[in-house]
Amino acid sequence: MTDVNTSPYKANTVDSLPQVPEEFRDIAPYDDHVFHEKIDSLVKEPGFEHAVRYVMPDVDYPEFVENLRSVRTQDDFQVKVMGPFLELLAATTTKGVSLGGEDNITSGKAQTFITNHRDIVLDASFLNLCMIRRKLPITQVAIGNNLLIYDWITDLVKINKSFIVKRDIRPAHALEAARQLSGYMHWAVDVRSQSIWIAQREGRAKDSNDRTQESLVKMMSLAGGGDTKENLLALNITPVSISYEFDPNDYLKIREFLLRRRDPEFKKTQRDDLFSMETGILGQKGRVHFQIGRSINDELKRFEGSARNEVIRHACALIDREIHCGYHLYPCNYIAADELDGSDTHSSKYTEADVRNFNDYIAAQMAKVEVSDITADERAFMREMMLTMYANPLRNHYGARECERHC
Repeated sequence: MTDVNTSPYKANTVDSLPQVPEEFRDIAPYDDHVFHEKIDSLVKEPGFEHAVRYVMPDVDYPEFVENLRSVRTQDDFQVKVMGPFLELLAATTTKGVSLGGEDNITSGKAQTFITNHRDIVLDASFLNLCMIRRKLPITQVAIGNNLLIYDWITDLVKINKSFIVKRDIRPAHALEAARQLSGYMHWAVDVRSQSIWIAQREGRAKDSNDRTQESLVKMMSLAGGGDTKENLLALNITPVSISYEFDPNDYLKIREFLLRRRDPEFKKTQRDDLFSMETGILGQKGRVHFQIGRSINDELKRFEGSARNEVIRHACALIDREIHCGYHLYPCNYIAADELDGSDTHSSKYTEADVRNFNDYIAAQMAKVEVSDITADERAFMREMMLTMYANPLRNHYGARECERHC
């Protein structure tokens, strides 16, 4: 395993923290020494002001700007600016954001938290909110450059401890980008000793059948100075399960399923993506729970396979099992599974009132789908896909528990 003192990413230090090496500058968060310069530039952007006023309509913007300018570091920005904002968001769009598995946070050792993907913006943000509440170290966050449609958004996310994942690049440059990203992740964990967050796949699993993308784990194994297993061990990969009671984007997902059923070549627009982001942030989610699982290191060390692809597949299986085992299940998950199966297998897990409320919820969400001339057959398809979204976490949870008992 790569040792901090012999890491190929060792850098010079200023104020006791290693500066980001030049090879990672375009994707890394901003260092604190440029923090105020970037803040001063950001608050002058009309787009940033519009976004702040949209999310916080009662904000006193000049006072907000002065508060921003008083912030000294990225950690201060997270705690003093993002923390209160996320608390407000949690209070208005959820019935509580909770955290379990704190004993799986390794003291004094950075971790790579890898989660299932429920929301483009809030997966990592709410996880960091849980860290802030408990005065635990905040993670750096991986974010795709497809979301960075304006320069000021890039500045905002890099101020906010985010590093950039380059997407939609030409195949000739894909390996170079993957090596750079992997190198930065190893540098952040090994040299900076800062935990990082990344989703288990590019894009959300629209049917909530969460599976780790092998190409993602391959990317993570490219850097570190050892073989595939050693490089993955160096990242201290720790799966985290995210469980939303209700997904505010569920009706947009079934709309996409329907449109793709009508036209297999259907593709979303940038406007669709932006509206999905807005809906995910501001929509009602019910209860939200984060469960920190066990690091995969102990089991990965024991794995006897040595071929690269065998190690990658085994690491993916360990991540998936830990995420699936950690799901927090709600009445809607049991109701959806029973309706799809035509059974009452899980009836002890919900009440008649739960069933009525869930059916009312589904009807209300389906009514939001703005597609013309929907047939009765298509409505049945949409309902089945909606139920599948809520049943899959339960199905995967049971499958992972069974595997854990017999593996």
